[in-house]
Amino acid sequence: MNFDDKVEISLPGMEKIIRKIISIDAENKSLGRLAVEVAVALRGKNKPSFVPYMDMGDTVMVKNIEKMKFTGNKLENKNYFRFTGYLGNLKKTTLKEFLIKKGPKEVLRTAVMGMLTKNKLRALQIKRLKFEKKN
Repeated sequence: MNFDDKVEISLPGMEKIIRKIISIDAENKSLGRLAVEVAVALRGKNKPSFVPYMDMGDTVMVKNIEKMKFTGNKLENKNYFRFTGYLGNLKKTTLKEFLIKKGPKEVLRTAVMGMLTKNKLRALQIKRLKFEKKN
């Protein structure tokens, strides 16, 4: 992890929240282990002043996302489900199809979304997940 820049945010009645930009290299890291590292940094659980009801996480910049690895038979066996809203329309796609259709950025984003809290803070936290553009 690299700590590049700092952004200070002040809240009434609280000390300043200092947000850092954390750079994570995804090369040769498996999907789950990378997603855990990203989710912890987005929530701010690595900070000593962590409280679960406040958004005090850092901005996470992920680079080399195309070189992320998938272990075992996950490309064929891992399934993603979505519901269209119509009766009986539960759509199922494998990880391989999801990668081709949406790309590795959306695969990591989906994994991180499942690890964040399911409340209003999740929308704020996932906005701070950025991907480095390849040249």
